[in-house]
Amino acid sequence: MKVLIVGGGGREHAIIKKLAESPEIEKLYCAPGNGGTAALAENVNVAATDIEILADWAEANQIGYAVVAPDDPLCMGLVDLLEQKGIPAFGPDKAAARIEGSKVFAKKLMELYGIPTAKSRVFDDMAQALSYIAEQPAPIVVKADGLALGKGVLICQTRAEAAEAVREMMEKDKFGAAGRRILIEEFLTGPEVSVLSFTDGETIVPMVSSMDHKRALDGDRGLNTGGMGVIAPNPYYTEAVAKRCMEEIYLPTVRAMNAQGCPFKGCLYFGLMLTKDGPKVIEYNCRFGDPEAQAVLPLLETDLFSIMRHVTAGTLKQADVRFSNQASCCVVIASGGYPVKYEKGKPVYGLPEAGRQPDAWVFHAGTKKDGKRIVTSGGRVLGVTAVADTLTEAVNRAYATAHLISFDGAYMRHDIGQKALKE
Repeated sequence: MKVLIVGGGGREHAIIKKLAESPEIEKLYCAPGNGGTAALAENVNVAATDIEILADWAEANQIGYAVVAPDDPLCMGLVDLLEQKGIPAFGPDKAAARIEGSKVFAKKLMELYGIPTAKSRVFDDMAQALSYIAEQPAPIVVKADGLALGKGVLICQTRAEAAEAVREMMEKDKFGAAGRRILIEEFLTGPEVSVLSFTDGETIVPMVSSMDHKRALDGDRGLNTGGMGVIAPNPYYTEAVAKRCMEEIYLPTVRAMNAQGCPFKGCLYFGLMLTKDGPKVIEYNCRFGDPEAQAVLPLLETDLFSIMRHVTAGTLKQADVRFSNQASCCVVIASGGYPVKYEKGKPVYGLPEAGRQPDAWVFHAGTKKDGKRIVTSGGRVLGVTAVADTLTEAVNRAYATAHLISFDGAYMRHDIGQKALKE
């Protein structure tokens, strides 16, 4: 079978590497892909957001199955277009993708069905939002309603910071249409946990838990990014916590989406805060997290393609989903200046040697081929993942491999996994 993966980042490279292990796949395509996916799949020069062109291309090239990985094409309705053409796809349809595409939709869903989350208010009017902030205790969380490349959530330490965040979104259009409606949320404290899960709209199977590191600099300092590294499993996510999340969050979310007439099929991501009052939802994503997928998927022992087809067919309860008991660590190597301004086109050195390290993988995120060279083309350039029997070994192995790679302006955090190791 010919399979198309839509997207061009580290998540897509990790998905492709896992799908390439399936004996049932004849050929892989990736649109638009990157310098790393080109080694395993044929890159197709079509942007992930050109959904009509992609659906027509898939039909013309007799694609038997598609995996829509990024949030934008999911929220735009690519899965719907593919299914209209008779091409089964992994990922939610447009209606279900609203769980990530609109934070207001997600918040109302949780409030309506009693799913634990932070208290919040929704605002379309800036003056009303500023008046509300003046009465709230700090820190205050300000969220853009729509998709903002993972950067639309601002944790403001003072009321003045929160007011400026509101003005940036609603008056200065920092996130465009995504920030014209906002949520102002109470600040929750506790360990954060990311849990990706397979669901076919009835059955839900959580994957190995993980811990993302969002801030750009060591010690959780600097600006929020799309993620600078991940470890899995997350030591704060105990069996007791997992059981409570299944009963209070996971199953209620799946049932709530069904009750709203938009059953969710695909990968449902739960961003959780383990508060003193129990686990609460910080956010939902309608797809594999990135870089979480780069740490979690290498631990998957079951054929990923088989699981995905069970999800699409609504037969997930028949799937035998197994994960290794090992630990993994993913370290992101980024371009200097990320997440604000950075240069592109820098040659990347050391990839062949890094690729030969045992139990380690280099996932390309912001790269492209330039003749025989690989050059940088994005903010997060590479994700270096290692797997080992212990987290300490996985962290050491990931960093040892990452230090074999270099390019002008490259930087990484040096404390990925340290919080988990202390726990």
